[in-house]
Amino acid sequence: MSESAPTLTRAAMGIAPGRPLNASQGGIEELRRDIQMLMDIEAIRQLKHAYFRCIDTANFAELAELFHDEVYVHVIGGTYEWKLDGKAAYLGAVTGAFHRESIGHHNGHHPEIQILGDNEATGIWYLADNMWQLDSRHFTTGTAIYWDRYIKVDGRWLIRETRYRRVYELNSVLPERPRPAVHYLGDFGTPKAR
Repeated sequence: MSESAPTLTRAAMGIAPGRPLNASQGGIEELRRDIQMLMDIEAIRQLKHAYFRCIDTANFAELAELFHDEVYVHVIGGTYEWKLDGKAAYLGAVTGAFHRESIGHHNGHHPEIQILGDNEATGIWYLADNMWQLDSRHFTTGTAIYWDRYIKVDGRWLIRETRYRRVYELNSVLPERPRPAVHYLGDFGTPKAR
């Protein structure tokens, strides 16, 4: 386990309060700002939901569009830790993980999105996931807390930093190779490196 692993509190994750979610008392410009903030929150929700869809379907072209070129990734699991600088490093790692001998199921829930400014936001997400490695019969299930930083570039929100730390992780070896009736990554995942 990483010595630098934070506790899963807002303060330890560096999450500061954002703009208040209160309707302005002012005129039309303040109302537009309020509506824009709600639209930004929805855009960030869609961004993170697209992230989970793209990794589970090995849609690396669309996944690449969700990240800033200089993204920083730090994830801490029970048996692994990734520290990656830049979109290319992240895509290389995730491309190798979502191969034709794997099945991924990742859901992000309960977003806590803080709009810090017109072009900066943070988010906390609760992950629930399952991951099967068919050839080794390895199965991982668990939950984690993600905390992200987002920036808006040319009107689009991008993931600038993403981190997670496991709340729990259970690993097991299955008695036999799973035989899924449908296996999307078997058809569209990356060929597994030997």
